Amino acid sequence: MTIPDITIAIDGYSSTGKSSFAKLLARRFGFTYLDSGAMYRGVTLFAQEEGLINRRNMVDPSLEQALKDLDLHFDANNRTYMGDRCIEHLIRSLEVAAQVSPIAAIPYVRNYVDDRLHAFAKGGRVVMDGRDIGTTVFPDAELKIFMTASEEVRARRRYDEMVAKGEHPVFEEVVKNLRERDYIDSHRETSPLVRAADAFELDNSEMSLDQEIAWVQGLIQGKFSIL
Repeated sequence: MTIPDITIAIDGYSSTGKSSFAKLLARRFGFTYLDSGAMYRGVTLFAQEEGLINRRNMVDPSLEQALKDLDLHFDANNRTYMGDRCIEHLIRSLEVAAQVSPIAAIPYVRNYVDDRLHAFAKGGRVVMDGRDIGTTVFPDAELKIFMTASEEVRARRRYDEMVAKGEHPVFEEVVKNLRERDYIDSHRETSPLVRAADAFELDNSEMSLDQEIAWVQGLIQGKFSIL
């Protein structure tokens, strides 16, 4: 199936599998994949390493100036880099996850990430996932998808993912972190997590990745009259 040069914006709650879905979608249809969440996690890791965020999630104002020299980018395999250092594994830790939502709520951080994403997306044929892609970053995206799943399913996915990486999470702490991120993301003043009015909802609580791809393929065929 040949898809036109469109931008596909994928938003949704934590641990709904947005990134896995978007990456597979990009591979299947020859699009460039951009992970906006990795950018926010990268900024969070940077702030932690520089001592600019404390355990109470208070952020030092000097972060705004420091971001001007921060080089976050992706390599050809969609791994996240800070300068010449691969930080893909580091940004997926529970420590980063615990502080990423407060960081992502800061307007100047969102401006930094939006600028990076717009630069990466030049040329079109982009699949991007996050929490405000269809509402703020690319409000004119030709296709918008909002992903959701039950809290129990999302927590189990996150827990299993961490265990597979050799970590030793406590399930109750994973659930707590998920709830906190949901609340912060949905109630922040700047670009809160909401479903765009023209977004198609995908509840994948009981779906496999292949079923999700089949769903979006049918959606694209119908929306763009592709045989």
